[in-house]
Amino acid sequence: MGENLAVRTQFTSELIALTNDLTRMCVLAHDAVARVTDGLVDADLTATYEAFALDEQLRAMHGACEARAVVLLALQAPVARDLRRVVTAIQIASELSLVGRLASEIADRVYQCHPEHVAREPILGILAAMGQLSAQSTARAGRAVAGQQPPTEAAEPMGRSMEALGHRLHSTLCERAVQQSPDTTITSALIGHHLQRCVEHTARVDRLTLFLDTGIPPTAQAHDGQ
Repeated sequence: MGENLAVRTQFTSELIALTNDLTRMCVLAHDAVARVTDGLVDADLTATYEAFALDEQLRAMHGACEARAVVLLALQAPVARDLRRVVTAIQIASELSLVGRLASEIADRVYQCHPEHVAREPILGILAAMGQLSAQSTARAGRAVAGQQPPTEAAEPMGRSMEALGHRLHSTLCERAVQQSPDTTITSALIGHHLQRCVEHTARVDRLTLFLDTGIPPTAQAHDGQ
């Protein structure tokens, strides 16, 4: 009996540590998107390098979370709720790691264009708005993971706002008055796509967090095309 209690105590401790790791990953993912947006807006190499570094930290923490999850599963046969928490934590860590990877890919485009901006106005302004919204979305997901905000609060409006910005970017890129070189147009469209995907990944984090709270699978949750 005492041995079982010790195992359960260790399991609970490891589960808390895993949740703390996820909260830290949310902070890193937010910072990566925020810094790459700064690099994008200001053609700032320092901010760009920071985005690269944050992505590396996220990858390392993703691996650490997976390793911790394996330990948790090996400690004891988890009951349904505990098993759900461990498996969902792995999924959330994967989503956050992908946000870091997208930020790194955007940073690579900024680096390649330096000392020039990746685009000129008004396209640069649209990309900046998309980056800021992506950072806000990642911060919101972090609050949900930390239990500081309901996971669905403001998620759908942000998704709709990002979709509207994506349409605006596409329309602007197609306008003759602001046409750029083919390479610059492709770069702008790709960065916009990456930023939209950041919001999609954080929306999945919201749905996974709601799944933890309610047991409702993400596929059964109502959402606006996310």
